[in-house]
Amino acid sequence: MKSLVVCTDASAVGGCEDSEFAVDSLALWERFVDGRHRLLLSVHTLRELGGAPQAVRKHIARVPPAHQAILEDSAESAELAEAYLARGIVGPGSRSDAIHVALATVGRADVLVSWNFRHIVNLGRIRLFNAVNLERGYGLLEIRTPKEVLDYE
Repeated sequence: MKSLVVCTDASAVGGCEDSEFAVDSLALWERFVDGRHRLLLSVHTLRELGGAPQAVRKHIARVPPAHQAILEDSAESAELAEAYLARGIVGPGSRSDAIHVALATVGRADVLVSWNFRHIVNLGRIRLFNAVNLERGYGLLEIRTPKEVLDYE
């Protein structure tokens, strides 16, 4: 199996502790722990998780450092997030979601995983995010739920 570089937002981490999403989230997390997939975390996600319960944050600590990488904030990702906002893909109140997508795009993630169906894992928005990405010279970004990534073998 080809290893995926998977960028995750806070909802995908929190899903490990949510009865509706735990089975799939935990199964994906095991792939990070054993190195089948590489976890790409942004400092933005880490900031969001700063106030999360310890039960949620512990999942990040389980992933060995060799199986993860951290995406730092950058002017390039901030500019891309602003382009998403300017296009109206998400509104100003969802700036955080635009930042997640921009960081995953600039960080060249294979896939961004999320349980945020309203602003991120939404077919119409995915197409719009990718239209902006292509206009700006980036590739397409796969945006999927953890469950969908589990089907990748």
